[in-house]
Amino acid sequence: MFGNLGATEIILIIVVIVLLFGAKKIPELAQGIGKGMKEFKKSLRDVEDEIKKTDDDIKKSDKS
Repeated sequence: MFGNLGATEIILIIVVIVLLFGAKKIPELAQGIGKGMKEFKKSLRDVEDEIKKTDDDIKKSDKS
């Protein structure tokens, strides 16, 4: 992911983020991103489960 970025570039990005949002806001932003990712993964699992269930139902009806 960071293969093309050197240490200097990463440090510069972190400094800019701290300047833009402030040190107190960064944990709140990270928490919001984490919750969003968790919800996205849960939704993705729900969709996959629904697809598998539908596929199983189709296979059962084909056998009958």
